[in-house]
Amino acid sequence: MELLNGFYTIFTTPETLMFVVMGSILGVIVGAVPGLTASAAIAMLVPITYYIDPLSALAFLYVIGKAGRFGGSISAILFNTPGTTAAAATVIDGHALTKKGQAGKALKTATTASVIGDYIGEFMLIFGALTIAQLTRELGPPDYFAIYVCAFLIIGSVISDSVLKGIASTLFGATLAMIGLDPITSEPRYSFGMVELYNGFSLVPLLIGMFVISEVFAQVQAARSGQSHHDEIAARKPEDDQLSWVEFIRCLPFIGRGSFIGALVGLIPGVGSAVACFVAYGSSKAKAKNKEEWGKGAIEGVAAPEAANNAVSGPSMIPLLALGVPGSTIAAMLMGVFLIHGIQVGPKIFETSGDIVYGLFAAGLIGIALYGLIGWFLGPLIGRVIDKVPQRLIYPTILAVALISAYTARSSMFDVLVACIFGLIGYFMRTLNFSPAAAIIAFVLAPGAEQALRQSVLLTDDGFGIFLHRPVALVFFAIPVIAIGIRIFGRMRARKATPAEMQT
Repeated sequence: MELLNGFYTIFTTPETLMFVVMGSILGVIVGAVPGLTASAAIAMLVPITYYIDPLSALAFLYVIGKAGRFGGSISAILFNTPGTTAAAATVIDGHALTKKGQAGKALKTATTASVIGDYIGEFMLIFGALTIAQLTRELGPPDYFAIYVCAFLIIGSVISDSVLKGIASTLFGATLAMIGLDPITSEPRYSFGMVELYNGFSLVPLLIGMFVISEVFAQVQAARSGQSHHDEIAARKPEDDQLSWVEFIRCLPFIGRGSFIGALVGLIPGVGSAVACFVAYGSSKAKAKNKEEWGKGAIEGVAAPEAANNAVSGPSMIPLLALGVPGSTIAAMLMGVFLIHGIQVGPKIFETSGDIVYGLFAAGLIGIALYGLIGWFLGPLIGRVIDKVPQRLIYPTILAVALISAYTARSSMFDVLVACIFGLIGYFMRTLNFSPAAAIIAFVLAPGAEQALRQSVLLTDDGFGIFLHRPVALVFFAIPVIAIGIRIFGRMRARKATPAEMQT
């Protein structure tokens, strides 16, 4: 019933419906532009949300994230250049189909798989978030602090190729959040006497610097290295531009497996669509009867990763809505929008702001259908248009919009300077294999973790001993230790196995 009310709200509020439609169109276009991720687009658009109602703001950005994940498949299939990391596995068979003259078939397969996977993930969000929220309503500050610590360590250990670099990125983001006035004593912390830092760093310029400006630097470097797109090859026969019913049925088991894998990956904070698409591709190829065709243009090799990368979208929101802990970069940005509008995320959000949450769910379901229609009918056209626009025009325009967005949030030139500085920091973090995403998520989480820690210590005379008497807290403290141990053990086994394989 609440979900039906959410649909009613969307369709009876023209402004909100308009933002859902705009989010679908913009998300597909942004995703199809190589290097311009959905996260970067959302970062630039966060300032707009200051001036519109909460549901429209959240629906707009949420749908951009969904459509952007799909949009990356367009350039991956047509030009062998994934628009987003989520489409990295789609390149393998997707562009091979294009070279066979079956670009239309590949795009329709990607569209179908993305829509089905996204719907499966969205329904998991709708039913899973409320269930977990009901189970966690009785948790206290010690339990929440343990959840924050678990999120910090899990994100830090899995979001980067190096456990140490991932955790270092997380600590960097948490340290940035400590700058400003102490929330209890109101004493300045790490402000170095700068009045501008008394209120700490604003999320918007950090997002723009870390994700947009650093990406522009990376794309400029890639352009100077001589990377270029491949031309689309036109279909030779009418059937090469269509996905037949028989082919759809053949892909259905791979779409189901990819959706299941993507949904599970989405529940793990910090892992993301890029991991999901490769796990789904590898697992599906292992189960396929036509393994020899994979990598040479198998439509199943497009269906599996595309279902997985979009199935991540819904479940990655469950930790945010149920616990107040963002499980992905986009979820962290949406958490910022919730807070901008005075909405506290966590188990009680379904009671205090249920109309907004179910409206957001409805917007997600509508957005999936919209980007599916756009991809089915306009995918090739969008790809060709984007390929005709010179990169020398795209990225300077993005940079200009980014700087304007950084200024608009608080009408502050200091924020523009912050965005530029963190653009350089984000670029060097990428170059050195540190994780800007982990830093941003930690920046968003840190204030809540600090508040939970201080409240926990004040609850008892035992100080930090209070955590030893909370079974839920102990479980959440144990989870990251086990996860990091398993990963380190796996790395050690891999290193031992490599010399042995070389000798044989």
